[in-house]
Amino acid sequence: MLVVHTRIVDIVGDIIRIRVATSGSGRAGGPCLGDLARVTGGEGFDSLAQVIMIDGELVTLQVNAGTKGLPNNAAVRFMGSAMQVTYSPSILGRVFDGGGRPVDAGPDLSADPTVPIGGATVNPMKRILASRMIRTDVPMIDVFNCLVESQKIPIFSVSGEPYNAFLARIGIQADADVVVFGGLGLIFDDYAFFRQQFEDAGVFPRTVMFVNQASDPVVERLLVPDMALAVAEKFAVEEGKRVLVLLTDMTAFADALKEVSIAMERVPANRGYPGDLYSQLARRYEKACDFRGSGSVTILSVTTMPGNDLTHPVPDNTGYITEGQFYLHGGAIDPFGSLSRLKQHVIGKETREDHGQVMNTMIRFYSEARDAEQKQSMAFDLSDYDRQLLRFGALFRDRFMDIRIAMPLEEALDLCWTTLAECFRAEQLLMKQDLVERYFPGSEGDRAAPSREGEEAMT
Repeated sequence: MLVVHTRIVDIVGDIIRIRVATSGSGRAGGPCLGDLARVTGGEGFDSLAQVIMIDGELVTLQVNAGTKGLPNNAAVRFMGSAMQVTYSPSILGRVFDGGGRPVDAGPDLSADPTVPIGGATVNPMKRILASRMIRTDVPMIDVFNCLVESQKIPIFSVSGEPYNAFLARIGIQADADVVVFGGLGLIFDDYAFFRQQFEDAGVFPRTVMFVNQASDPVVERLLVPDMALAVAEKFAVEEGKRVLVLLTDMTAFADALKEVSIAMERVPANRGYPGDLYSQLARRYEKACDFRGSGSVTILSVTTMPGNDLTHPVPDNTGYITEGQFYLHGGAIDPFGSLSRLKQHVIGKETREDHGQVMNTMIRFYSEARDAEQKQSMAFDLSDYDRQLLRFGALFRDRFMDIRIAMPLEEALDLCWTTLAECFRAEQLLMKQDLVERYFPGSEGDRAAPSREGEEAMT
C-alpha cells in the first residue's frame, strides 16, 4: 500500500515541497530523484508530479497540472518509478498531450507497454559515424547544407518567420520511416496547422505527435522532448527505423526551465536562465544517434532568437551542442548563416559526383552577386561581369531560396547547371573540366558570352 504524505511545507508556482520522514535514501527509504508522485486534494484536484530535488527530509516536486486550486493539506503518494510514456505500434497516427495522455479521441492505450523517459544517451561504442543523407526535397538544404542521419541541427529564426510551416514541410517531404513531433507551448492554431498538414499529405499514419499547448501547464513543456526522444529511440533500436524528431520551439523549453529554476530559488545565470542550461539542452540533443546494426534518430528543432540576437543564451548554447544550423531569415534559408558540419560525409559519396563543385560554385557566385548589388545600390559603374552576377543573384533567389520550392536533389543540381549556363560561360566557372564537359549545357552557355571587361573581372 502506498504511503500518503500530507506535510506540505510551501507552494511556489508549480513547485511544492513536502517533508518526508525516511530511514534512509533510495527505494528502501523514500523517493528518488525523477520519481513520479500523485498529488490529490479537495474538489477533484488530481495531478502527477515529479521529484526534482531531495534535501534530507525535504522533497521538492514539480506538479504537472500546476498548483492552482491545490490545498495545503493535499495528499502526495510516491509511485516508486520514473515517468514513462506509452510505446507500441499503436501510437503511430496518434496525438498525445504534454503528460503523455492521448487527446485525439482514439482507442484507449492504457494496456499498451510503456518505456521510461529521460534515460542516458547511447554508449559511443554503439554509435556509427553519420554517413547517410536524409533527403528533404528543399534545395537550400539538399544542395547546400545536407541533412545527415543522426544529425542534431536547429533552425534559428525569429518570431514572425514561417519556421513552423517550414518544419512541417520537412516532416512531410523527408525520406524518414517515422516522424516524431514535439510541440512546446504551441498556440492552438499552430497545433491544428501541423496536424492538418500531416493529414493532408498522407504522412500522419507514420507520425506521432506530443503537443504542449500554450494553455497547458508549463511544467509539462519540460516532458515533451523527453517523451518524443524516448519513443524515437525505441523505434530506431527495436524496429530499425530511420526516425526524424521535429521539436518546436526549444526556446519555450528553456523558458520553462527558467521558470522552474526561479521557483526553486536557484542562483540565476545569464539573463535569468539556470546555470545548467547547456547540460539540459545537451541531454536532449545528444539523443541523436545512428545505432550500430539498427536505425537512427535525427533531431531537427526550432530555436527562436529573441530580438534576432545570436548571443542570447538559448541559441548561443545550442550552437555549441549541435552540428550546424539552418538560419531562416526573411522567409528564406540564408546560405551564409546556415551550416551543416556533417555534409562532407555524404556530398559526392552518396550524392552525384558534381554535387560538391556545384555547391561551392553557386555560393561563390551568389556572394559576388551580393557585392555587385551593393555596387549598384551605391550608383557605381557596373561591368558586364557585374551584370552577369546581378542576373545570377536574381535567378538564385527565385529558383532556390524560397522555402516553398520542392524538387529532388538531382533535379536541383540540373537546375544549378542550367542557371550557371544562363549567366556565365563555361570558362568562367573555374570548375573541374571533366564535370563541365559532362554537365554544362553548352547551347545555353553560348547565350551569355561576356565582354573582355567581364573576362578581366574574373581574373
